[in-house]
Amino acid sequence: MRIAHFCDSHPGRSDGVATSVAATVGLLRAAGHDVQVYQPAPLLRGRAEPCGVRSVPVPLRNIRVGLPHFSGMRPVPHIVHVHTPGPVGIGGLRYARAHEVPVVMTWHTDLLAYSAHFMEIQLGAAHAAQRLELGWTMRDYLRLARSGNERRAQLVRLGQEFMDRTAVVIAPSAKTAAGLAEFERLPPVWTVPTSIQLADCPVGRAELRRSLRIPQSAPVVLAVGRATKEKDPGLLLSAFARLLRRLPTARLVMVGVKQNRFNVIRIARQNGVAHALRLIRPVPHSRMAAYYGMADVLAFASTTDTQGLVMIEAEAAGLPVVLADAALAERPNQKSMRLSSAPDADSFAAALGRVLTDPQLHREVAEAGRAAADSYSSQHYLGHLLAAYDFARARTAETTTVRAQ
Repeated sequence: MRIAHFCDSHPGRSDGVATSVAATVGLLRAAGHDVQVYQPAPLLRGRAEPCGVRSVPVPLRNIRVGLPHFSGMRPVPHIVHVHTPGPVGIGGLRYARAHEVPVVMTWHTDLLAYSAHFMEIQLGAAHAAQRLELGWTMRDYLRLARSGNERRAQLVRLGQEFMDRTAVVIAPSAKTAAGLAEFERLPPVWTVPTSIQLADCPVGRAELRRSLRIPQSAPVVLAVGRATKEKDPGLLLSAFARLLRRLPTARLVMVGVKQNRFNVIRIARQNGVAHALRLIRPVPHSRMAAYYGMADVLAFASTTDTQGLVMIEAEAAGLPVVLADAALAERPNQKSMRLSSAPDADSFAAALGRVLTDPQLHREVAEAGRAAADSYSSQHYLGHLLAAYDFARARTAETTTVRAQ
């Protein structure tokens, strides 16, 4: 099968979308499929894709804005898979409609929640409306600049246009699938969590702790990912401050912190935990197994994520997970639930403390997570994805036949 993927997160970017796309493309190519990947170029490392999209970097942000042009793509793919609603993703939608190619879209990001934190959501929405030729008036565009219900309604209206151009939408979690109910019309929704393979790392627990100046016996709380506002680092640091009063030797290691570092340090000082905090910039994915192995619990404070790939990775590594978003507690392919708390500092700290001080609970949570990871392999994910592609092709062919009649 020929599949073209369109994604606005550039390769090597430390976010779940880029990681998910890289894992998906790797699995499809290993299975013998012809895969083209359209992402902003250049790559940060490694060999650039031959179909990399010309792009410009955004100052002070780890973002590249693609400048797509896809009219000459040959041969025409059987499936267009859109991962983002930015310029590259919109280019994929336009190409698919022009060439009557079925679209599968993964709803990776809760754009309605993110719009409160990132101005580029509104700018991207305006660009999308213009490129899709929706005929919006100036009043429609101005609604994007107004916070609250007006902006949300306009973004939902734009999202509906995406849905109307899509044969199958993939939700990476049950939480995401439920959230799509806000749209009036939906194509078939398939809940297909991404499966991530975590590479082995030769760096051991003791060695990594020494390099981070952490005592071997100290309880270590690990957080992985950006520390920007939508990830709620304030909740994490406030909860850790309460935990530290109960466990004075505890340490918090935040991996992947590049943006917002000074704000994180400021909040840590305000909470009196700066001495127990270790901030680590993004590290190669090949080294992440060492960080999961060094820690005693993964703390997941975000309530805006649609999947939380780091939770899946941590569980595969045998690390217990505590999250502040009960809507993400459901594990792929399992009846067991992740340990979650209310999204407030006292509840989150209490849940983390329980796991760190109760060896039996620590073992039970770790074992349940590993069992869930083992039951949902990369091959399971690949099988579900290919089934979604086949369904999209059949659905589009049926629709085309009905129109012809």
